[in-house]
Amino acid sequence: MYHLIIRGDPDIRKDAVIEHDGEELVCFGINVQGGWHGPDEPQLWCTVGTEDEREAYDKREYVPHWLDVETVDAEDLDVIKAKGDLSV
Repeated sequence: MYHLIIRGDPDIRKDAVIEHDGEELVCFGINVQGGWHGPDEPQLWCTVGTEDEREAYDKREYVPHWLDVETVDAEDLDVIKAKGDLSV
């Protein structure tokens, strides 16, 4: 599990499935930065990991400040599934 900062908006939402560096990852949580005073294009700050790490994310069995951080441009991502199922 790590933080992935995406420069630009690949039009993904929570529970999206993406491919980064040949690995299929799930976006557990997404925060949009740069809407008002930020850079020219938005940045998505995502907590990503494999489906096996979902329980650790849900139970907060990690320290967010100790996660590794990677950055990538939106056009360099392969979006497999843009968002999770809608739960009402």
